[in-house]
Amino acid sequence: MNQKVVIVGGGTAGLTVASMLLATDDPPRVTIVEPSEKHYYQPIWTLVGAGVFDKEISERPEADYIPSGAEWIKDYVESFEPEENKLTLRNGTRVEYDVLVVAAGLQIDWEKVPGLKESVGKPGSGVCSNYSYETVESTWDTLKDLKKGVALFTHSAGIIKCGGAPMKIAFLAADYLRKKGLSDQVEVKYIKGGKKIFGVDKYIDPLNKVVDRYGIQVDYQRDLLRLHPEKKEAVFVNLESGEEYIESYDMIHVTPYQSAPDFIKKSPLANEGGWVEVDKYTTQHMRFANVFSLGDCSSLPTSKTGAAIRKQAPVTVGNIMSFLGGKKSKEKYDGYTSCPLVTGYGKLILAEFDYDNNPMESFPFDQAKERYSMYALKAYGLPQMYWNGMLRGRKF
Repeated sequence: MNQKVVIVGGGTAGLTVASMLLATDDPPRVTIVEPSEKHYYQPIWTLVGAGVFDKEISERPEADYIPSGAEWIKDYVESFEPEENKLTLRNGTRVEYDVLVVAAGLQIDWEKVPGLKESVGKPGSGVCSNYSYETVESTWDTLKDLKKGVALFTHSAGIIKCGGAPMKIAFLAADYLRKKGLSDQVEVKYIKGGKKIFGVDKYIDPLNKVVDRYGIQVDYQRDLLRLHPEKKEAVFVNLESGEEYIESYDMIHVTPYQSAPDFIKKSPLANEGGWVEVDKYTTQHMRFANVFSLGDCSSLPTSKTGAAIRKQAPVTVGNIMSFLGGKKSKEKYDGYTSCPLVTGYGKLILAEFDYDNNPMESFPFDQAKERYSMYALKAYGLPQMYWNGMLRGRKF
């Protein structure tokens, strides 16, 4: 097959789709547009922030995972011209395609909380975040030095990577403080923009029991507006009343605002929210039939996790091959995603569910119960499956 598939993004979704396409019986030509030299396994950052692993375990060379037979363009996309089946790179080069796959992930909008960008990860600031390779170690550095005071953990309103991640680090921090005998000296607060602790009913009661076990104060319908790092004060808004209030902190783990990359937001491919507008079952664009999107930058209404991509990628590849063969899309994605909810050191609730928040559990036991086996799966099993299986195009 001489038709050309251009994949924008060499992250989880882009590499998985590229590898799967090149493993088909009649593979198309595949080009990956990705400027980064490094690839990161981001799900492990929760455990890096809790001192379980060093951050270097999450980083590998991008070149090691570009599949054999794919062309790699190391540049940024500047714009899309879907009516002409072309995109323009930052260096001015125009790239043509027969099929376009947009898998560019999310961008972290640090600047949307005034005071955050200049203070996060800075020694002594008390401000930390697991949401980048550069800042993730600051979470552990701050936590292990904390002996008394108030530790805040924010979960911003809006769409973020893995909706359970802000809660996981709050649980791990509370468990660490308990083990160190500091629970009475440090008050832990989890402040969330949403209305409840988790979106799937089956897991709500078990998670609330974890909250009670650690004595965590949970405030819902609250969002972080700005920081005053020089005073160690955070300004929040009550989303119900609109009133602003101040919380003092000795440690604050911030979940920053996140959105689709700017070059997607301003493109003809985006919907009103800035996401690549695709059919939620086929991952095919709603207006440009030769465009597909999956993963974090897509409009697929499910949690933005690697586990979701694991199920989206085979659907996308199957429908791309159908399109190239002149056939209609037939593969369907049901919204499956997974959130390994770490509830403490050696404890995990494995939440798996679909578009309708119905549980879709993989194991023959109640996954709403905390288990070490599921913690071991996250800490040791899933990274191996990721590096050696998923990115190599293997289905599982």
